[in-house]
Amino acid sequence: MKRIFAALVYTALGAGAISAPSGAQADLTQAALLRTGDMKKLVFHEVPEATSTAAYQLADDAGEQTLEAYQGKYVLLNFWATWCAPCRKEMPQLSELQAELGGDDFEVVTIATGRNSPEGIKKFFKEIGVDNLPRHQDPKQALASQMGIFGLPITVLIDPEGREIARLRGDADWASDNAKAIIKTVIGD
Repeated sequence: MKRIFAALVYTALGAGAISAPSGAQADLTQAALLRTGDMKKLVFHEVPEATSTAAYQLADDAGEQTLEAYQGKYVLLNFWATWCAPCRKEMPQLSELQAELGGDDFEVVTIATGRNSPEGIKKFFKEIGVDNLPRHQDPKQALASQMGIFGLPITVLIDPEGREIARLRGDADWASDNAKAIIKTVIGD
């Protein structure tokens, strides 16, 4: 029976009745197939989802910004807090991912949500030895709320059009070979 089904699918593909994923969708499908270990928690959406238009505070009182500022590149958006133990474990791994893959096509963006003082965030980053990630804040949780962030950490993968394409609840080893392979596949590297 499996052979008959496989033959029917193959025939339908050949006739154009079913289209195979192509381009970015094929990359996402391939990336989803790569997930092992912690990365099994990374859930790819069948259809990209809208993100929030809420503003958050830039580090060092540099004003406000929205996620629209990152359109044109893939973004791994991490919601965290200074009091979050899994965030402390995960942040150096996000820093390593940014150091290795960050650039014109991809960026790791960190946003402290809730009550996190700027001084506390600076202290947190210094204690864990991270100096290449942004110290943005969402003190009133407007962005987090609109994006359905309940619990920390939560990491969201956003495409160049500004749409959410995947989400991981909880911490993960973002410096693992598996995480890097997934990100490289998604960004077409």
